[in-house]
Amino acid sequence: MTTIAAELQAAARRLADEVRSLSFAEPITHVYHPLDYAWAPHAAYIAAYGRGRKDIVFLGMNPGPFGMTQTGVPFGEVKAVRDFLKIEAPVSRPAHEHPERPVQGFACTRAEVSGSRLWGAVAQRWGAAERFFNRHYVANYCPLTFIEASGKNFTPDKLPAGERAPLEAACDRHLLRLVELLEPTWVVGIGAWAEKRAQKVVGARAKIGKILHPSPASPLANSGWAEAAAADLARLGACPLSDMIQETGPKTQVEKVRRAGGRGVHPG
Repeated sequence: MTTIAAELQAAARRLADEVRSLSFAEPITHVYHPLDYAWAPHAAYIAAYGRGRKDIVFLGMNPGPFGMTQTGVPFGEVKAVRDFLKIEAPVSRPAHEHPERPVQGFACTRAEVSGSRLWGAVAQRWGAAERFFNRHYVANYCPLTFIEASGKNFTPDKLPAGERAPLEAACDRHLLRLVELLEPTWVVGIGAWAEKRAQKVVGARAKIGKILHPSPASPLANSGWAEAAAADLARLGACPLSDMIQETGPKTQVEKVRRAGGRGVHPG
């Protein structure tokens, strides 16, 4: 394992330590800490793919209930993590678990649509995970999963200021350390909130942009996420549009992406 990967693991450990004692009021009733109970696959992810500097760091918000919450890997739908990223490791369970949101680790059969879309697009374009991670990395800003009494997912952008401030302070320190270690040219938020956090934390250390979040709650994502993300990257000039466009997508959509910003884009 390289020095950079070891330092990334140490930074993730520090983040886990800093957020472990934080408390959150209703409507949140359960808080999961994947960096604790799913540390083994998370550490394996860093060891395998955090070994050198990157051109682009893609930054998500926080773990999804059937993604990183289960596998410890950002956007970590089980099938994608096991079959494409080639990671599978023991996962324990949270001490205080919601009965409708059990942590089953790699035995989880529920699909995480966001993760399936993201890693599916990466697999289609790059073929092998190592080729993608040679110049790119995917991380989450916040490591915690928030669950309401009903079992509904609660996102950190909706936290009241008094609860959000100490969480953001810890997450900001971790993001800054990640950028120091990976030295990316770009930090690209997967969604607007991640972009805003990057703008605040990263400053002039890297260029900041965003792509559409692949959430199934987004009508735009449901009508062709890979093509929309390609258009976003083309407008930024962060990646060639072929990096994210699915060859099976409609030609008219591809042409729209090209007209939106295909010229002068350097390889990503």
